[in-house]
Amino acid sequence: MRRVSYEEFVSAAALTLARRHRPVWSWRHWRRICRCGANLPCRSRHRIPINRGHWPAQDDRS
Repeated sequence: MRRVSYEEFVSAAALTLARRHRPVWSWRHWRRICRCGANLPCRSRHRIPINRGHWPAQDDRS
């Protein structure tokens, strides 16, 4: 199993949280809400992804 660098870990965590917590327009509520469904500002805490599918692609570094 490949070791993951700190930069890759922080990058994967930031990209996942940015994907989940974007303000979007809700036609049902007729206002902007967080993509996770919470009211803005969203302060919900989500787990950091540990599944390898969430990590950045491995490039050819030697």
